[in-house]
Amino acid sequence: MRFDVITLFPELFEPFLTQGVTRRAYESGQVDVHLWPLREHALDNYRRVDDRPYGGGPGMVMLVEPLERALAAVREARRASGAPAGPVVSFSPAGRRLDQRLLREWASGEGAILVCGRYEGIDQRFIDRHVDVELSLGDFVLSGGEIPALALLDGIARLQPGVLNDAQSHEQDSFSDGLLDCPHYSRPEVLETDEGPLPVPAVLLSGHHAQIARWRREQALRLTAERRPDLIEAARAARLLSTEDERFLARL
Repeated sequence: MRFDVITLFPELFEPFLTQGVTRRAYESGQVDVHLWPLREHALDNYRRVDDRPYGGGPGMVMLVEPLERALAAVREARRASGAPAGPVVSFSPAGRRLDQRLLREWASGEGAILVCGRYEGIDQRFIDRHVDVELSLGDFVLSGGEIPALALLDGIARLQPGVLNDAQSHEQDSFSDGLLDCPHYSRPEVLETDEGPLPVPAVLLSGHHAQIARWRREQALRLTAERRPDLIEAARAARLLSTEDERFLARL
């Protein structure tokens, strides 16, 4: 799948695409990322891509024309390569919340064109004419769309076959089954601290796989009920909770 990223700061992406386990997805071409510096599509001597907002107010607004020229260049490059047109995505607090369900849907898709806004935002006329999907990381404001774009790419890359060392890793992630993930432990078996020894839960050392699986499930249920009760209700509505799960939750 191909992702084209229109951004003022392509240098933010380049180290990310060559580091960590997800680099396998980029190096193999499973997730093919192309960076498009927006200022290269500004025609004036100052390579201006923003201006003051009509109606007054603080900050600057990204101009339509440079974005449209960049988008036209991206679309032509995708056509020439045989890639599908793909949806145009921008990032905004007003957008749909980016979640694991969406990442799973897109992980086997055709890719997209990612438009990274900056300043006070993008001229609404560009959004109205060209943007198919607006996405948000949550109820907070960032300086631009680069961090959400990186989050989207990372979430999709790690779902590609062969990217993670253990193919089951992403199946046990938080939200994969509607719940938060359970706690995890590694060496040492007993951690000596000023407050006393902190051992790994005994069940994890038992070698009894069924008991370990049940313990992990109950810990995930407990953590989700404490921190995200909305996810418990959503799991109930989707019939993802067993009778044993419900009995455990009733005891909390």
